[in-house]
Amino acid sequence: MAEIKDPENTVIVELKDGNVVIELLPDVAPKHAERMKELARAGKYDGVVFHRVIDGFMAQTGDVANGNKDSDSFNIGRAGTGGSDLPDLPAEFSKLPHDRGTLGAARSMNPNSANSQFFINFKDNHFLNGQYTVYGRVIEGMEHVDKIVRGEPPVDPDKMISVKVAADA
Repeated sequence: MAEIKDPENTVIVELKDGNVVIELLPDVAPKHAERMKELARAGKYDGVVFHRVIDGFMAQTGDVANGNKDSDSFNIGRAGTGGSDLPDLPAEFSKLPHDRGTLGAARSMNPNSANSQFFINFKDNHFLNGQYTVYGRVIEGMEHVDKIVRGEPPVDPDKMISVKVAADA
């Protein structure tokens, strides 16, 4: 297993094929890192699907309002249109590039509209640099991210089985 240097700022995402360990970057994007931990600790990410997965680009998830596959009201057609009941976050752009395995904050056209959704880059996507907040990186389990079912939306989407802060695991 990857060495977890800061358990309070490390998130473990359980996928069907195994765990993905994400190191959050609170020194770069403190509000985004804090939001992910807050939603993970509340169990909001558990059962949420990857609603937009584009081969050679990225896998997007985190719609805690509409994307829970375990919910009676789940509808893949609505997944990707919502966020949490918390306020949107201001952009925290940095010089960090959108490299393979980095975590980016999904948002609308408004740079200050990120809330709960995020994406993991399948490859270096430097055209996103300076336009989307980078707030984490996969330090283990990228091979499991690579196996996420593709589609916009996928017919039978994969989900995050559970999301935990390493300090709590």
